[in-house]
Amino acid sequence: MTISTRRAVLAGALPVAVALVLSRYSKAAETLPKMIVHRDPACGCCGDWIAHVKAAGFSVDEIEIANLAPLKTRLGVPVELSSCHTAEIGGYAIEGHVPADAIKRLLAERPQAKGLAVGGMPVGSPGMEVAGTPPEAYDVVLFSADGQRVFARYRGTQAI
Repeated sequence: MTISTRRAVLAGALPVAVALVLSRYSKAAETLPKMIVHRDPACGCCGDWIAHVKAAGFSVDEIEIANLAPLKTRLGVPVELSSCHTAEIGGYAIEGHVPADAIKRLLAERPQAKGLAVGGMPVGSPGMEVAGTPPEAYDVVLFSADGQRVFARYRGTQAI
């Protein structure tokens, strides 16, 4: 095979490879389960977090409810990890300002757990961005009946 023939074969193979990779990503996005977000109707940061997960490809149904405590109890969210909104997706609870990438990882790995949480409202976490203020480092915690462990560490929306 001559050099020019090899180049032609490689040049023809590149678009096919790119198409295969892109189709895998689009199929992954199509298979994301619907997320149900329970939120206080008066909370603005909840809407910003919902915009973050929608931008990451999640389909979201919102339920506005003033008292989230009974839901958090039913889903097994530890009190010390409580935040301003609670989501349900793929059999898991998502508490607070969890980055979309961490949720995707949870759904891909499917660990034995009740869910993920970002306790409190760390500055710079999705939905808690403050112009001119650098994002804080924070933990995304995996919680289960057996306890809690750090699932990921983030600064803003970037894993660290």
